[in-house]
Amino acid sequence: MPMIMSLPRTFVFATALVACSNPARASHEDWSTASDVARTGLLAAALGVPAVQGDWEGGKQAAFSIAGAFVVTQGLKGVIDEERPDKSDNDSFPSGHTSSSFAAAATLHRRYGWEVGLPAHAVATFVAVARVKADKHFVKDVIVGAAIGEASGWIFTRPANANVQWWPWGHTKGGGMTVSARF
Repeated sequence: MPMIMSLPRTFVFATALVACSNPARASHEDWSTASDVARTGLLAAALGVPAVQGDWEGGKQAAFSIAGAFVVTQGLKGVIDEERPDKSDNDSFPSGHTSSSFAAAATLHRRYGWEVGLPAHAVATFVAVARVKADKHFVKDVIVGAAIGEASGWIFTRPANANVQWWPWGHTKGGGMTVSARF
């Protein structure tokens, strides 16, 4: 009992709601709509947070990040002719919703830190899952879209606080993270 008392009330309440709820079946259209709403929210956050804070450099970096992901994604869609799982057209590879969502999330993360980036990446991951559930993309489409968006966000965005910076890296024999701090 003491353990429950130490947890935040909202967490306990949310857990109780989830435990008592009945599972719902979402249609492909519901998943598609959810991915549209989540992607639009992320794009609005990536462009809106810097505007609200008067961080015009951050807004410019977010715009370049999102535009870079868009250009690469559309270029690949033009070259690679892959039918969607729902057979609606041949623009399945890569996922544009996913690439723009991860570009927005990576920009927020890189510019403002993990406190903003972690929830943004959770929403971007939801978009990727929702695109597969909506039968609009295959798993490989959203994985490549996520990589494009993440790379674009990291290439075009610089941290608002340059005293501590970190960069992920990788090659064929491994990967890691480099951290630098200025005192």
